[in-house]
Amino acid sequence: MTSTGQATAQATGRQAPHGNRWSAVTAVALGTFLLVTAEQLPIGLLTDVGSALSVSEGTAGLMVTVPSLVAAIAAPLVPVLVGGMNRRLLLLALMGLMTLANAASALAPSFAVLVSSRVLVGVAIGGFWAVASSLAVRLVTTANVPRATAIIFGGVGAANVFGVPIGTLLGGFSGWRIAFAALSALALVALLALLAVLPPLAASQPVRPRLLAEQFRNPGVRVGILATFLIVTGHFSAYTFVSPALQKLSGIDERLVGPLLFAFGLAGMAGNFVAGAALARNPHRTVLVITVALAAAMPLYLLLGRTPVGGAALLIAWGLAYGGVSVGLQTWMIKAAPHAVEAASSLWVAVFNLSIGLGALAGGVIVDSLTLQAVLWLGGACALAAALAVRSARTNENLR
Repeated sequence: MTSTGQATAQATGRQAPHGNRWSAVTAVALGTFLLVTAEQLPIGLLTDVGSALSVSEGTAGLMVTVPSLVAAIAAPLVPVLVGGMNRRLLLLALMGLMTLANAASALAPSFAVLVSSRVLVGVAIGGFWAVASSLAVRLVTTANVPRATAIIFGGVGAANVFGVPIGTLLGGFSGWRIAFAALSALALVALLALLAVLPPLAASQPVRPRLLAEQFRNPGVRVGILATFLIVTGHFSAYTFVSPALQKLSGIDERLVGPLLFAFGLAGMAGNFVAGAALARNPHRTVLVITVALAAAMPLYLLLGRTPVGGAALLIAWGLAYGGVSVGLQTWMIKAAPHAVEAASSLWVAVFNLSIGLGALAGGVIVDSLTLQAVLWLGGACALAAALAVRSARTNENLR
């Protein structure tokens, strides 16, 4: 094991794992799948919920906004509040909270109760991600960390490709309450899976506010946080409006938008695992390639995406590049802060979730005040700025 790998293991557990716990990695991936599905499921249910609970679709959108903002706060706060609590027990408790929160959503008699249940979903998302994002170094040997991280983050792509569409379809056929109830049942399954296969995970270094603050003195962490903010904000400012872009800029029929977004998700899943393999060889170069690809894909859409074929091809290229973002940047944080993986990861999760909301908000303002094309230029400019930031960290030995 390398000295960096030893330091990481010592910082995140009492000793480096002697074997690979792939069943535990898979159970955590199931957890991330459900978290992302729970966060985004209301997007496809806004009209039904608004009609049933007598609120506008704009107000119903709080079901998405609230948990994202709460997750951004909970990501660094939950590890601080639980102190030295065994991380296995923490993950079980958070998945239990997810189970109860979605059951409460299914039974909510009013919109106020529904939004309150979504606050609990946000707490579960932020807390679970803060711990789960750094678990690969606890569950597998050093050589397999990039692969395990890719599997854990594969749950994100799977949620976009399968979880949200299937949940929306179920809600359309059986009602939105059934969709939330099914999500609660699946969260219970994930809880039982974690209970069965997750080993004890002692917190050898409790996260304190001082430890969180110290991460900003680490140049590698600062670059990772900045790159995350720029990439995710830029991506969601443009991707939030990808449907009108496909129709208005590429002339694609509305009936083909759904299948193309499915293809985007599949490309993202492929990109996740391609990036995972490349990260094992050179994290810095891999993240740099991802940022450069995103910086090119979004502006090129305006030049080469003016036909249905060009628009579809660039959308898939965009999805392939963005699919490597989560696993790439999380691996970056692990390498940049080997002595404080959980603290650095919790900050990363907070910025990631906050950037989703800010990106969508910025995109909406730009589309309303300027043009649809402007959000694609913004997305490309943000990715280019991230690439320049990543390039500046090329001398960091841990990231090579």
